[in-house]
Amino acid sequence: MLAYTFYIFCSAINLFDWLQNHLIPCPFKALAHIDCPGCGFQRSFIALLKGDVQQSWQFYPPTIPLILVFITAFIMYKFPVYKSTVVLKTMVIIVGNFILFNYLYKMFIR
Repeated sequence: MLAYTFYIFCSAINLFDWLQNHLIPCPFKALAHIDCPGCGFQRSFIALLKGDVQQSWQFYPPTIPLILVFITAFIMYKFPVYKSTVVLKTMVIIVGNFILFNYLYKMFIR
């Protein structure tokens, strides 16, 4: 079993195939039969890991801003800076609005 795990995670191609075959199903979509505001994030993140930014953007545009918020939050947690909470709250509000507008666009316009 350990050898199989090592084989999967040593090859990037096998890792990407494994990730694509083991996506977590969306419970919101299973219950409500409509997309949730986060649908597409997993496929977008895998495309970003592969280095395909354009395909990542097509799957789910808020992926890159979300990752930037998480990285910023981690850095500000490790290295506290004066007024860092204001910066982080502003980023969260901006990205949250971006997610909301992306969801509304996906549901009603596209």
